[in-house]
Amino acid sequence: MPIGTTLQQGLDEFDVIVAGGGSAGCVVAGRLAAADPDLKVLLIEGGENNQSVENVVNPAFFPQHMMPTSTTAIFHKANMSKELGRQPIVQTGGILGGGSSVNLMLYTRGQRSDYDSWNMPGWSTDELMPYFQKIETYHGRGHKAIHGYEGPLQITRGPFLATNSQDDFIQSCEKQGIPKKPDMQDFDTANGTERWMRTVSTDGKRQDAAHTYIHPLLADGKHPNLHVLCQKKVVRVLFDGKRASGVEFIPNPQYQPTESFAPVQPAPQVVRARKQVVLSAGALGTSPILERSGIGSKAVLEKAGVPLLVDLPGVGHDYQDHHLCFWAYRTNLAPNETLDGLWSGRYPAEKAFAKKDPILGWNACDVSAKVRPTESEVAKLSSKFQELWKRDWSKVPDRPVVIFTLVSAFTGDPSLVEPGQYASIASYTTYPYSRGHVHIKGPNWQDDLDFDAGFFSGENGDFDIQQHIWAYKKQREILRRTSLYRGELEFGHPKFPDNSVAKAVNLSGQQKSLSETEEVKDLVYTAEDDAAIEQHLRENVATTWHSLGTAKLAPRDEMGVVDEDLDVYGVGGLKVADLSIVPKNVAANTNNTALMIGEKCASLILEELGLKDGAISS
Repeated sequence: MPIGTTLQQGLDEFDVIVAGGGSAGCVVAGRLAAADPDLKVLLIEGGENNQSVENVVNPAFFPQHMMPTSTTAIFHKANMSKELGRQPIVQTGGILGGGSSVNLMLYTRGQRSDYDSWNMPGWSTDELMPYFQKIETYHGRGHKAIHGYEGPLQITRGPFLATNSQDDFIQSCEKQGIPKKPDMQDFDTANGTERWMRTVSTDGKRQDAAHTYIHPLLADGKHPNLHVLCQKKVVRVLFDGKRASGVEFIPNPQYQPTESFAPVQPAPQVVRARKQVVLSAGALGTSPILERSGIGSKAVLEKAGVPLLVDLPGVGHDYQDHHLCFWAYRTNLAPNETLDGLWSGRYPAEKAFAKKDPILGWNACDVSAKVRPTESEVAKLSSKFQELWKRDWSKVPDRPVVIFTLVSAFTGDPSLVEPGQYASIASYTTYPYSRGHVHIKGPNWQDDLDFDAGFFSGENGDFDIQQHIWAYKKQREILRRTSLYRGELEFGHPKFPDNSVAKAVNLSGQQKSLSETEEVKDLVYTAEDDAAIEQHLRENVATTWHSLGTAKLAPRDEMGVVDEDLDVYGVGGLKVADLSIVPKNVAANTNNTALMIGEKCASLILEELGLKDGAISS
């Protein structure tokens, strides 16, 4: 093969099949193939091969993956939400490498209390530390004892930095009581800001899981045991009795030629696994595969017309995400200090390539912060906020409420704004209480899913809104104190009443910043202002592309789907290794956690097979 869109004739049985070529799946397949040249491993991915794809390997083009016309992402339409008054869209990676091929490339780890709260043997932060270290070759200033220096992923600042804006943001955060920290990814620091590290190499190339764990093995001529099959969708797991024996897959219709007068239904194919099947299709892919395979809630499967193999009510239950909003600002930044020129086309990409401009290796995200409200700030919030704060937050000082990232560009459609240089704050709440679900409606892959994204839902959905209202005010005060601030983009902020002191301002004609012309005092918001913020949130809150939780790592009687060895309850030979196993959210961009899960799963399988770990050079 070893990578392609068809299997060679007669190549229909492997030792291990990994269903899903996202972040965790690439890690599992790469580690297993590297460990033993006699272990035949098949990795099946629904999307295309990502090798050397221009808008994958060059970080500056990451927004292209989120456009409605993108073929590198999968767009999942959720059910109509009464809380939002609309159907939210949740994107996931749709190309080899999964989310790691299309994300913002921010290097963020969760907190110590996050992994400890999973409360499963072998999954505490201290026990997981070796797997976090195995991922990376770290080039930062962080604590050496907790980082890795021989892993496949290069963790760097990248080849290009906009130092003025990052210095500006950090200084303004300090004015707001958010101190600068040397390493916010030490698992313990919760209230601070830092110059962000990235999954970008020193020469400006994206460090996705496929380019770091898979392609090097395929290229070195020493791993003919690794096979990668792209553009194929896994439909279900096959069983001999209650032991997984293979998978059924189809050609992804997205890539199949069809006659307009007679659309072709792809014929299913079968491939067998002698030792292990690993599901790694993500929180919105793994649970439907399990349910179509007969594993899930008896009531859900009966309604969908699928014969029951194992009654496992946790499958598809407890869907989680982080809740994201972008807030846009005018700035006085220079053209080479934002990506607005490249994203809008004013700076043609071909010109940037011809110049070998290091800006191509930039993701526009130089600085970020994990933030908690002070006790005095909490005291000004609602009684419900104070109640939950006291119960779930006050005694856990490493838990931030929100993560802010300064994005040096306008993150929306460039045609909506006048040519210029903008900045946006990406603001997402870290531990939403809201929950959703994803279930099949029928036995076939074509059947629609019952997908509830869950934004702002449940008895504590109002708390999720209050967190975002507080976060909106906090990030705005940070930006108002920066030297780059020249006002808010009106349509990117709430529609405040005309007489509100909180309404957006346009200071683009001013030579001096607000902080240079007057003492900046916090804006005072009325009840009507808060209502305007809430309405804007309901209209605009979106996925952070951090779907998780639908096949939980938890005891079976607590809606768990997998045990501490990632084995699916009630069957043999089947593990799950992706973000669907995460039982409780993490205060981080989730790709690092997905990579860790892949490393942990690979280690578990190697131990079970009596094999030693194989090295993958960075």
